[in-house]
Amino acid sequence: MTQSVALFDDRPFFEKVLAYGVQHGVLDPAKLEAIQTDAPKGMVQIARYFGSEFLRPELEKAKDRIVNMVSLTLQIQSGGDLRKAAEHLREHSFMSRSKAASDMLKALIVMPQNTHFGMNEHGGFSDKHIPQLAKWSLCNLADYQAELAKRQQVAHVIDAAIWFADQLGLHADDLEEAGCDAEAVIRTALLAAATKHKDMPDWVAFQKIIATLRKPSPTKTIHLAVPKNLPAEFKAAVEQVRLSVEADLPKILGSAITCQKLFNQTPAFVGRYFWVEDGLSEVDHFDRQTSAAWTKATGGHSDDSSLLTLFLCIAAGSNGKTLLSEKTATSLIRKIRKSGMQPELATAFIQANAPVEHQEGYIEMWTSFLDEALDTLESDHDYKLHDALSLLRRECNVAE
Repeated sequence: MTQSVALFDDRPFFEKVLAYGVQHGVLDPAKLEAIQTDAPKGMVQIARYFGSEFLRPELEKAKDRIVNMVSLTLQIQSGGDLRKAAEHLREHSFMSRSKAASDMLKALIVMPQNTHFGMNEHGGFSDKHIPQLAKWSLCNLADYQAELAKRQQVAHVIDAAIWFADQLGLHADDLEEAGCDAEAVIRTALLAAATKHKDMPDWVAFQKIIATLRKPSPTKTIHLAVPKNLPAEFKAAVEQVRLSVEADLPKILGSAITCQKLFNQTPAFVGRYFWVEDGLSEVDHFDRQTSAAWTKATGGHSDDSSLLTLFLCIAAGSNGKTLLSEKTATSLIRKIRKSGMQPELATAFIQANAPVEHQEGYIEMWTSFLDEALDTLESDHDYKLHDALSLLRRECNVAE
């Protein structure tokens, strides 16, 4: 039985190419002489760049760096084919192949490492990156390719988020200022597309998107489609994010939990979706909701008697009314004397629903009323309710 033995050749790729080129006549004596002339010059330049050209250890390290960087360029350009690499070396200078690798490594170093906007550097390679270049100048091809693939994936996610934001009328600078995750932008954009929203939503609009998704339908199918005009280089990255949204849908569609609690108070969902921070819009929305609730509760009445009647009903745990019949007033007093009152309920109602500019005055009016009326309303001595009813007729609205 014949066995073959494979020899492990751990020489730098440049050395393999050089040996192949000489053996097969690809590299002539003139080319070899040019390499012998350029290599020492390049070593000195590299030693000076990373430290000092006057120290032997620095020069030894520079030799390793220049050979490694030329090897990287030749491997990448030739795909590992020795003949192609030798021909490539023949057509280009030794120093240019070192510089080509240096440029590739610099480009790698400044590529984004994180999909969170605001956490990546801008402005290109600078002196502060030299220590990183020192490390990467000694890396092998596999390490370079693995890091490049990882950072390209990050870059595709970021660029896809910018593309989606642009489609929805938001500039990349706005994403930087918001400091959000790129995946969060894409997730929201997919939900917006599924509900026919044309703009990047603020919090109010985002809640409307969720409400639309939660509406009952015969199929309950949510179509999360990747846009047809999405650039091809982004499709793989966006597909991964789309799958994460599909995984979120059971919780998103569960109407038992409010948007506020799900997206702002559930740890797994905080920051997972993006909306434009628009304080004025949120305040306006809050004011409209508050105004509607207040108008409904007060029936449009703003006089003190109507409001005190409403507050008293709320504090007693009864249905809110601004006008009481004699019978209802009597029942209300008996309920107060049996179960007591919770004045803080009325205060909380005022704080949650009354127009902001009037809240302080309403609370002061309610507190003043309690100071004068509480003893009479709760007194067991007034068993026929004469004093309590008289008080309500005077301070509140009781129909004759």
